[in-house]
Amino acid sequence: MEEYALIMRHEDGAKIASPEQMQVWMKQTMDWIGGIAAQNKFVSGTGLPFDGARVVTTKNSKPVVTNGPFGDIKETIGGLIIVKAGSFDEAVEFAKGCPVLQGEGNSLEVRKIAKDDGIH
Repeated sequence: MEEYALIMRHEDGAKIASPEQMQVWMKQTMDWIGGIAAQNKFVSGTGLPFDGARVVTTKNSKPVVTNGPFGDIKETIGGLIIVKAGSFDEAVEFAKGCPVLQGEGNSLEVRKIAKDDGIH
């Protein structure tokens, strides 16, 4: 089994859902994750809130830290989960069931996690 990151992207992070809608989405997401966990294929996951973000870039060969996320960024990363899957296609099938896809333009990026090959 390989591990894959399923990265949840929201097209318009500036839109704020009502507390009631957030509760519905959270339940749907927990049910989706529960289905993956029932197959013993859920590894870990976390949400990524808007507040408290910082962006580190380089200017004149020195790190520069700024507040973020920024209003001009069209999409935001809302969270990610890591799953075990027998193939990339199986990981994609998990992604297809994610409730975040109910939002028009939202997406899930599926990435294979590199194994520790001793290179640090």
